[in-house]
Amino acid sequence: MSLLKTIILVVLFSASTTNARTFKNAYISFEILDTWKCKLEQTEWVCRSEDLQESKEAVIILTAKEKGPSDSFPIYTEHLVKPIALNSKTGATIMSSVTMPPRIELINNQSWIDSLHTNSEVQNYFTRYLATIKDQIAILVTFSAHNKYYTKHQSHFMDTVKSLRVIATKDLSSRPDLGPLRGSNERLGQGIGEAIPSDLLMAEDESLNKGGANSLLSNEYVMGGLLLLLTIAAYIGFKIYQKKKGL
Repeated sequence: MSLLKTIILVVLFSASTTNARTFKNAYISFEILDTWKCKLEQTEWVCRSEDLQESKEAVIILTAKEKGPSDSFPIYTEHLVKPIALNSKTGATIMSSVTMPPRIELINNQSWIDSLHTNSEVQNYFTRYLATIKDQIAILVTFSAHNKYYTKHQSHFMDTVKSLRVIATKDLSSRPDLGPLRGSNERLGQGIGEAIPSDLLMAEDESLNKGGANSLLSNEYVMGGLLLLLTIAAYIGFKIYQKKKGL
């Protein structure tokens, strides 16, 4: 291998390792951007950017529960293949769009159900679902990003997905001190909606308000321009009238 190729590989390897960190809890580990941090909220882990603007664009939420009667790949598939009901901020019920039907993906020797919806957890957000079962633990990881920013975050979401590793031990369900788990009688993902940060919900309102203000401002500029043109036209017409009258 030439010296130039070696230098390029070292630079690329260094860039990839300095831009990511490993997150690990009692049941899963994955690579996440250095600028992101994960925080435990009751039984859900919420991962977001430390940048104020980016933190409103995307979020990763993960949760786990003891395996129960409602936990199986066919049941997960049946749930994700259909639109999911979402209560909007106005109180209306919105049905999600199934952007990518559920399919089985093998990630680091672990099978996952993988699916993508729009408007399933937060209005105007894409949410990618990855769910799996190992021994007596069921795990769900969701990747949500606003419609405007999904393309921006898609690449590092994909890197995180590729790095997913289930590390849960068989005795995790009997050791609550190792990590918070939801009960076997609960539905996987039941707490995801409640774990969505409130400022993500506010971000869309701010965007709409900002857009409305900009639209109003634009309209004022347009009206001002038209008024100026009318004033100029009236002045020119008045001058022509004066010339004709010999004033």
